Amino acid sequence: MQLHPVKVHPSKALLKREDQLAWKIAGVATDKAPVPKDTAEMIINRIIDNASVAIAAINRRPVVSARGMALGHAKKGGGTVFGMPASFTASPEWAAWANGTAVRELDMHDTFLAADYSHPGDNIPPILAVAQTMGRSGKDLLRGLATGYEIHINLVRAICLHEHRVDHIAHLCPASAAGIGTLLGLKQEVIFQSVQQALHTSVSFRQSRKGEISSWKAYAPAHAGKLAVEAVDRCMRGEGAPSPIYEGEDSVIAWVLSGRTQADSKGRKTVYDPTYYNVPLPAAGEGKRAILDSYTKEHSAEYQSQALIDLAFRMRESIKNFDAIEKIMIHTSHHTHYVIGTGAQDPQKMDPKASRETLDHSIMYIFAVALQDGRWHHVDSYAPKRAGRADTVRLWHKIETCEAPEWTERYHSRDPETLAFGGRVEITMKDGTKLVDELGVANAHPRGARPFAREQYIHKFRTLTDGIISARESNRFLEVVQSLASLKAGELGALHVALPKGALLEAKPGIF
Repeated sequence: MQLHPVKVHPSKALLKREDQLAWKIAGVATDKAPVPKDTAEMIINRIIDNASVAIAAINRRPVVSARGMALGHAKKGGGTVFGMPASFTASPEWAAWANGTAVRELDMHDTFLAADYSHPGDNIPPILAVAQTMGRSGKDLLRGLATGYEIHINLVRAICLHEHRVDHIAHLCPASAAGIGTLLGLKQEVIFQSVQQALHTSVSFRQSRKGEISSWKAYAPAHAGKLAVEAVDRCMRGEGAPSPIYEGEDSVIAWVLSGRTQADSKGRKTVYDPTYYNVPLPAAGEGKRAILDSYTKEHSAEYQSQALIDLAFRMRESIKNFDAIEKIMIHTSHHTHYVIGTGAQDPQKMDPKASRETLDHSIMYIFAVALQDGRWHHVDSYAPKRAGRADTVRLWHKIETCEAPEWTERYHSRDPETLAFGGRVEITMKDGTKLVDELGVANAHPRGARPFAREQYIHKFRTLTDGIISARESNRFLEVVQSLASLKAGELGALHVALPKGALLEAKPGIF
C-alpha cells in the first residue's frame, strides 16, 4: 500500500492531474493486477449476504416504493430487480436504485469502520446492474467489485466525513464509479472524470441518520449507486467533471471537510497549509484485498450494536428479575456514544413510537430488548407492540452510554488484534450488587466466537429467505453465485433472486 497525501491547492497552482487523488483512484481502477483468490471468495460471500437481506426486506414499504419506481423504467437487456421475474429488467441506474434500497433497508449487510462509517456491500447493486446491462462476465464483475470495495474502504480509512456532518455515501459514490470503470475496462481519463462527478453529486448531510430517522437511510446508498451509474455514463460520452474535486480551492475538502475547519479556526488564507489526509491505495500490480478487512452483521441493527447484542445475550443468563435492575451503563467508544447512544441527545432514541430506522440506531433500545429476549429478529424485535411493551420501556429508560477513552482508542486501532467495536457494561441492581462484563467484537466478526465463513453466509441466506422464495429458487441462486468466476459474458442475469408469482406487493402510484 502507498499513502497519498491530500492538501488543498489554489487554482493558480494548476495542480497536475497525476497529483490528484481522483487520478490516483482511477489508476487503481485500471490496474491489471489479478483478483486474489480469497478476495474473490469473499466477494461471492457478500453477494449472497446482500441477496439475503434484500429478499428479507422485499415487501417493506421503502423497498416496494423503490421497486415501483424501477418498474417505470423497464429496459430490455437491463439489470434485474430483486423479487421480480428474471425476464424483467430495468435501466441499470434504476435497477441499482431498487436493489440498493432492498439491500440497505434492514441494516444487516457488511460494514467497515475506521475514520468514517461504511457499508461497502452497497457497491454491489450498481456495479452488478451495469455488468448485467453491458453483458459482462463473472470475472469482469469480480474485478469491478474488488475495485469498488478497495476504493471505498481505503477512503473510509483516511477521510472522516461524519465529523463534518457529511453522510458516508460521499465515499460510496466515487468507489462505485471506479468499480464500474474497472468492470467496463474504461480508460483512466474516463474513470478520473467519473470519480470526480460522483463525489461532486453525492455530498449530502448526516441528518439522514440523526433525529427522526426516515426511510431515506435506506435510500441514500441506493441514490449514490444510481448517481455513480449516471456519472460514468456521462463521462463515457466525453463529458468532464469539476476538477480537482478533492484538492481544489473551492472543493469538497476546502469548503465542507477539514479545509473548512481549518479556515474557520485559523483563517481562509491558511487553508493551503496542512496535509489533511493520507489516503492508502494499492501500488501498481498489488492485489486488491480491502474487502477482507470488512465484516458482516449477524443482527439487523447498526454495526456498533453487534457486539453489545451478543454481550446482552450473555449477561441475561445471570439476571433472574429484570425489574430488579436499577441502572445500566454502557462504557463504549466515542462513535457508539455519540451516534447510537445517549451522547447523540436524540429524544427519539428513547421513544417507543419511534420509527424502525430510529430504533436500530438506539443502543439503549437494542440492549434492553436483547437483554430481555435473548434473541434478535429483523422484524419481531422492532415491532411497534414490542417497542411499546411497558416493562421494556422501563428498562430502556434505565440505560445510558458514556465514552470510555480506552474503547475509543480500540475503535480506531490499526492493530487488528486490539481493534474493537463493543464496550463494557455495568448493570447495577437495586440491592447495590453489580454485574459487569465486556465484549470487544461481535461473535460473527473474523476475531469473534463464531466468525462468518461461506457456511454462515449460506445459512443466513436460507434463514432470511425461508418462506419467501421457493427451495428451488434458493438452490438455483446459491449454485449460480458460487460459480461466479465461470459465468460467461451475458450470463450474469442468472445472478438474481425471484419471488413466486403474486408474492410481491405493489407500490402506491407516483410519477414514474
